[in-house]
Amino acid sequence: MTPQAKERDPLPDESASLEEIAEFWDTHDTADYEDAFVTVDAEFDFRRRHFEVEVKEDVFNALRQRAARLHVSVEDILDELLRNDFLPSASG
Repeated sequence: MTPQAKERDPLPDESASLEEIAEFWDTHDTADYEDAFVTVDAEFDFRRRHFEVEVKEDVFNALRQRAARLHVSVEDILDELLRNDFLPSASG
């Protein structure tokens, strides 16, 4: 081992749980494991945007209850409410 080389713990193996892997990276520096990284090409097509809007807790709880009753997401409930109240009708 060269004087500058560090001893390092082995990477978690493929059978490690997500919790074990997270604990490992909580206590280790990725810079010490650069040789283990693989360069990948990735393409992303962002067609959908997400927005954050603050609402009061009681309002959110009511939305969540309605969504649960209807078996849909809170986002779907909000989208429907806002479309009905704020967007012009498709029928003109």
